[in-house]
Amino acid sequence: MMYPKPTKATKDPAYLAEVRKLPCIICQLWGLRQLSATTAHHVCHDRFSGRKTDDRMAIPLCDGHHQGLRDRSKLAIHLEKARWRAAYGPDHGFSARIQSIIKGDVTR
Repeated sequence: MMYPKPTKATKDPAYLAEVRKLPCIICQLWGLRQLSATTAHHVCHDRFSGRKTDDRMAIPLCDGHHQGLRDRSKLAIHLEKARWRAAYGPDHGFSARIQSIIKGDVTR
C-alpha cells in the first residue's frame, strides 16, 4: 500500500512575529508572572514525525515554559514534555485560541 508523502509545514514569518507579541499563554491562563520574553513554540504533542508543524499552529510561550534556558523557574516543554502536558494539557490545544486572538476574534 502506498501512503502519501507528508507535506512540508507551511511557513508564515509574519504570523510568528504576531505570536511573539503576545504574552505567554500558560503564564496568562494560570496567573503566573512572565519573567522572560515570549517565543513562538511549534506544537509537538501528538506529532507523529520529527517535522515541525505549520507556523500557524505556533503558540506564545515564555522561555520558562518553552526552552527553560534563561528562566528555570517554570516547567519547560522541551525539557519535560510529559510533565508539561500533565500540568497544562496538550500544547496544540492552545493553537485555535491564539489564531482567534491574532485574527481579532477573541480578546486576550
